[in-house]
Amino acid sequence: MQIDIPEVHAEVTACFAEYERALMANDVDVLQDLFRRDARTLRYGVGENLYGWEQIAAFRAGRPAAGLARSLQRTIITTYGRDFATANTEFVRDGRIGRQSQSWVRFPDAGWRIVAAHVSMMPQG
Repeated sequence: MQIDIPEVHAEVTACFAEYERALMANDVDVLQDLFRRDARTLRYGVGENLYGWEQIAAFRAGRPAAGLARSLQRTIITTYGRDFATANTEFVRDGRIGRQSQSWVRFPDAGWRIVAAHVSMMPQG
């Protein structure tokens, strides 16, 4: 298996950047589109566990648009072959450090989509 094939890495990097742009703009349609429309897709958030695309979409639609600004650091995107990738990053929001991980899969009918995501905050201290 080839890791970090340049053109595949560039594709996932662009998808990750589009996700971040949509998150900062609270572009709910794009955010919902980037997750795989499947009951097995999941997102573990800071205060919620969401199982299936419908729960994720409902969360996005009801989330307040305020307080979303953050800066990223230590972003690592790794591709495995041509159809699977992980994207991991640390972010800073309101002086706190958080972590985000995403598993991306390329589907023949939909292109790159997130199938699993996790967001957490580091303990304050």
